[in-house]
Amino acid sequence: MPIKPAFTADPQSIAAMRSSRPPSRGSVRAYDWLDHHRANRGHKEAIRDLGTERRFTYADLDARADAMSAWCASIGIGRGDRIALLAQNGVEYFDLQFSCARSGAIAVLLNWRLTVVELEYILTDSAPKLLIHDVSFTETAQALQQKCGIQNLLCIDTSAGAASPRNAYEAMINAFTGKAGERESLTHDDVSTIMYTSGTTGHPKGAMITHGMNFWNCINLGIPAGVSLDTVHLSVLPLFHTGGLNCYSNPVLHAGGTVVIMRSFDPGRALEVIGDPAQGITHFFAVPAPYQFMMQHPDFASTDLSRLRAAGVGGAPCALTIMQNWADRGVLLMQGFGMTETSPACIFLDPADAIRKLGSTGKVLMHTEARVVNDDGHDCGVNEIGELWVAGPNITPGYWNRPDATASSFEGPWLKTGDAARIDEEGFFYIVDRWKDMYISGGENVYPAEVENVLYQLPQVAEAAVIGVPSERWGETGLAVLVLKPGQTLEKDAVVGYCSERLARFKVPADIAIIAALPRNATGKVLKRELRVQFVGSKAPAIS
Repeated sequence: MPIKPAFTADPQSIAAMRSSRPPSRGSVRAYDWLDHHRANRGHKEAIRDLGTERRFTYADLDARADAMSAWCASIGIGRGDRIALLAQNGVEYFDLQFSCARSGAIAVLLNWRLTVVELEYILTDSAPKLLIHDVSFTETAQALQQKCGIQNLLCIDTSAGAASPRNAYEAMINAFTGKAGERESLTHDDVSTIMYTSGTTGHPKGAMITHGMNFWNCINLGIPAGVSLDTVHLSVLPLFHTGGLNCYSNPVLHAGGTVVIMRSFDPGRALEVIGDPAQGITHFFAVPAPYQFMMQHPDFASTDLSRLRAAGVGGAPCALTIMQNWADRGVLLMQGFGMTETSPACIFLDPADAIRKLGSTGKVLMHTEARVVNDDGHDCGVNEIGELWVAGPNITPGYWNRPDATASSFEGPWLKTGDAARIDEEGFFYIVDRWKDMYISGGENVYPAEVENVLYQLPQVAEAAVIGVPSERWGETGLAVLVLKPGQTLEKDAVVGYCSERLARFKVPADIAIIAALPRNATGKVLKRELRVQFVGSKAPAIS
């Protein structure tokens, strides 16, 4: 039976809850990466913010973190208090993260694409004392302050310039530079961040990210990705998301490298930055969608990609055609598996195996365990599909204010990921699909990612997603939702015929729908729950 820890969301009860689920991490002291780099390489570039065209050394970043923690202390914010951030990508994410690592406050990173109603639930749940926001979100922030009883607002106005009094955020940094709040003695068990993940029952859950989780991710992911002092990483995913913050931004800052921040992803601009020798980009990470949009951009064929040492992909199964197109340009996409709750790195495909094991997410990383489990809770055999379970020091202790969700997500130390996976005879993991995206047609399990791989081979198809829809005869059948390339047409019979030659009959979509664009979240993942509502109706299950 799952462990059912009893706790409320305060640091003492979180620690008590954590100790109830073995193995304990122990109270390992959380060391200050930024302070180390300031002392050893203070003049080295840490952050390059393309949105503001500003550059920050490790000494600059250290001073900004001190200034923020000192200002927060002056308004009564300290250990265990929450600070929310509603902003597009910028240096402010790292100011907040490193100030929390000193004061013991907890960062709540908000998805700026959510509505006021959705954000109201998150802020009521996390109860921050301060909301930092972009000027473009001022109206939203003011509404949330009233609805959620938030004591303080702080506005970032990068358009006003760093020295302008209109930029309240930078005015605060300037006023408190040279000051420092009292530094708390933190351990790996202390909560650093709360990241809210989309829920299957209508409300998001706040995954608690500890300082230890951040550390172990830097080790787990940084070593195989070749992150080092000379790494220059282009960060394009939203920094409120674990993919943006931790793949590879935090490992790069842990190692003393440089993070180049793009305010929001644009395929042409990303290619321009990667191809520019003056930027010197060595590392890049994205979910499959940005890679797809970049390879479809007219500049893809002519962009110099030779300086890329590591290009990681994760977050969703990557269509083989995307991997092959990048491989043809000399870039082997390194697949991996991770979740917000796993900090995120768990499984990683070594570049040496990228071609031989195309489609695999690789093997378990050094400080993580994984298994594939059947419905009876027993380990699956070779190539048998089951649910992926993971454990290790990089796993969340649970969900903020949700002991019920924590209990249902764990079996002892094992986090049940909700992903369907298999392990081959050499120990390589393959993520087949989201467990709950699977549908059953005529008694056979169908994993949409497998069908989508075939659909992407059609030359007319720009984007593809498959969902299960009700069928009186088969229970469910597949609906292929397609976005076509400009000027292309495609008939149902052509799709069915193509798939019939390449897939078992029960996997072949029974119908197609052509739409202008697939609904996606801020990181580019396809929102299949929205497709279900659109094509099945309001009673479609709210599965993320």
